[in-house]
Amino acid sequence: MTLIEVLVVLAVLVGLGALLIPRLKRARATGDRIQCNNNLKQIGLAYRVWEGDNNDKFPMAVSQTNGGTMELITGPNAWRHYQVMSNELSTPWVLTCPAETNQNHLLATTFDTPDLKNKVQFLSNSNLSFFVGVDANDTNPQLILAGDRNITNGMPVKNGVLNLTTNTPAGWTEEMHNGVGNIALSDGSVQQLSTLNLRDSVANTGVATNRLQMPTLAP
Repeated sequence: MTLIEVLVVLAVLVGLGALLIPRLKRARATGDRIQCNNNLKQIGLAYRVWEGDNNDKFPMAVSQTNGGTMELITGPNAWRHYQVMSNELSTPWVLTCPAETNQNHLLATTFDTPDLKNKVQFLSNSNLSFFVGVDANDTNPQLILAGDRNITNGMPVKNGVLNLTTNTPAGWTEEMHNGVGNIALSDGSVQQLSTLNLRDSVANTGVATNRLQMPTLAP
């Protein structure tokens, strides 16, 4: 091949790459959202099974003395609500969105309490992709139970809790799913929502404030 022919071939390959790479990225992003949605379905089911064994109450409404997490609904304790459901969840892998593992976030390999030696392999807020709706209950199926951590109301998180109201419109950041996200409701159903649909969902909960405990790393 002559030099000109080699350059033509290279130019064609570069052009094909420019066309295919964005499509591959979009396809991977779509696959991540689908898997994340499936993870939340497993989480929603775990909540439902747990509350079925605990007088129809989610962990957040049961005292620690009875195996729940009532005293831990503020601060950097979001991971603890999932820890008490270890039997129902089976594996901590479902607690990390694949969009984050693609960004080199480490998966938790055990539900055990973190220690200082091998913190990244234990379940903690650092490898948790989902918030906890601390007021979710079995009697109001439209309350927000869990969802992607890239939710926001434009205000700072205080003491680990994000308050969603109609006065502080909810939305999604560009983390994880490029401006969209997933939520699980108290009835165990999961929805993939745009920002507009998320605001409608918040309004349909029927409560003035939805308190979401975020997987923050500090109070």
